[in-house]
Parts: sequence; structure tokens; C-alpha cells
Amino acid sequence: MRSTLSYMTWPFILTGVGLALAGFLGWEYHGTGSGALAFFLIAGILAVLEISLSFDNAIVNAQKLRQMTPKWQRRFLTWGIIIAVFGMRVIFPLLVVVIAARLAPWEAVRLAATQPQEYSRIIHEAHLPIAAFGGAFLMLVALNYFFDEAKDVDWIKGVEAALRKLGEIRGMEVGFVLICMLVIVGQLPAEKEHAFIIAAIWGVITYLLVDMLGHVLDRWGSAPSHADMARGGFGAFLYLEVLDASFSFDGVIGAFALTQNLFLIAIGLGIGAMYVRSMTVMLVERGTLAAFRYLEHGAFWSIFVLSVLMFVQTLRPIPEVVTGLLGACFIGMAFLSSLAWRRRHPHG
Repeated sequence: MRSTLSYMTWPFILTGVGLALAGFLGWEYHGTGSGALAFFLIAGILAVLEISLSFDNAIVNAQKLRQMTPKWQRRFLTWGIIIAVFGMRVIFPLLVVVIAARLAPWEAVRLAATQPQEYSRIIHEAHLPIAAFGGAFLMLVALNYFFDEAKDVDWIKGVEAALRKLGEIRGMEVGFVLICMLVIVGQLPAEKEHAFIIAAIWGVITYLLVDMLGHVLDRWGSAPSHADMARGGFGAFLYLEVLDASFSFDGVIGAFALTQNLFLIAIGLGIGAMYVRSMTVMLVERGTLAAFRYLEHGAFWSIFVLSVLMFVQTLRPIPEVVTGLLGACFIGMAFLSSLAWRRRHPHG
């Protein structure tokens, strides 16, 4: 079995290259050693931010990857990382500015390069619909896991058993999200209600469409032909890409609190995304999820908390460090609970 260090070879290489590039970028912008050092440090902080916010993403990715064919696993871990780094950390912030400011794509790039403060202002003004969309989508991801009647292992036993029983009611997870949306709308100023409702509804619709497409493709994937198997893998691939996008919203928006430089944000978050990818590979190849009974539960509780915080962020700002620490706490507690269970059931 590969050592833990071997999984981190490429992330370590990318870290060195990325930090050097960040320092060079700082020198080009400021022409001083202190400017280069500032960019170097910000890139490192952004990488840590991305890892702390996305560790639960790695666990969920690993859980879904176990159900995919080896070929589609490789495709997700190669193409997927390209989409994750360049799509969400570069293209997504540009698209936000293109849509919000009604600019041409090349104008958005020029704005990011020459007027970073204005670029940052537009991104922050678009935070409410982004948080509404991501909160609705991620809440459905978490609730779909806890409402699953076939789920036979509980971590927080009383709560998870009750949620599983609620899963017997058709559409309960969608109803729960709609109730949360109504609660938030009741607290928002009138001028923000429309943007929140539209974005959150699109989050629900996107989840339902991706889930439906995944079921259709997986049904085709049960056929013996190679083409149908490929379709089944594509359904899971698409689901994971949309899931990664939803996880990334918080980190991308939060990054602008540290710097308005789009290129520095892409470097820092890209380094973090590479570590998340390597952790995903390690979890799949080592079968860590099977060895640690409650780790998956901790990840989905972390997702649920993140979705709630994204909704709350439409009302008041919440530091990204709070989001990261809460997610890490749930995963850490689930890890410790798994160790305790293994001690009580050494042959289980």
C-alpha cells in the first residue's frame, strides 16, 4: 500500500511552483520584496482556507467514486481537477462579473487585472444569490443522505433515526429546504427577497435535475454495453462536478476578503484543490471510509452545517474560519467516534 506521503507528491510540487509564482506576481505588481512576500503569504493562507473548507468534499467525492468504474474514477481525478481549478477558481469569478456587471468576458478580465477593487466589489454584491443557490443545493445533498431509508448505520443515533423515518414522506427534503428559504426571506429586506428566492429555487432545480440525470444514466449503466457504462459514469461525474462547484462558492467569495487579485486567488485556491484531490484518491484507494465507520456521517453533517451557514450569510457576514472550524469539528468527532467503535468491535 502506498504511503501517505506518496499521495502528496504532486500537491507538494504544485505548492512550491504556486508559491513561487505568487511571489513573482507580487514582485510584478509592487516591485518590492515586501510585496512579493505578501503575495507569497496570502497564497499560502488561501490554500489552507481551501483545504479546511473542502475536506468534507473529499470524503463525499470518495464515497461517490467508489461506485464509479475505474475509467470514470481516473477521468474525474484528471479532468475533474482541471475543471475544479480553472473552472471554479478562474472562470466562475469572471462569469459572476460578466453577469452582474453585464460586461463582455474580455472586459471582465481587464477589470480583474487593472481595477481589482471594483472587481471585488461586484463579486461581493453578487454574494447573496451565490449563497442562496449553494445553500439550497448543499442542504439537499445532506438531507438526501440522512433521509435515505436504506441507510442502516447511525452516528448521532436519535437524530439520524428520526430523519430516516421522515424520509418515508415523499419530497420531505425539498419541503424542508423550502421552509428554510421562507424563514430566511422573512428576515431579508424587501429589495433582496426576489434575488434570494430565484437563486435558491435554481439551487433546488439544479439538484433535482442532476439527481434525475444521474438516475437515468445509472439505469442505462446497468446495461452490459460499454457505451451505456460510460453514460452511467458520466452521471456520477456530473454530480460530483456540480457538488464541487457548490462547495467552492464559499471559498471563492471568502478569498476576496484577503485579496482582490483574481490571479493570486486562483493560485492559492488551486493549491488547496490539489490537496483535496489527493486526499480523495487516498480515501478511495485505502478504503478509509469503510475502515472509519462514521467518517462519512461527519462529512454530511458538515455539509448540512455549511448549507445553513450559507443561508445565514445572506443576512449577516460569517467569517470563513468559522465555517472551516465547524466542518472540521464534525469530521474530527466522527473520526474519534469511529476509532472508539473499532476498539469496541475489533472484529466488526
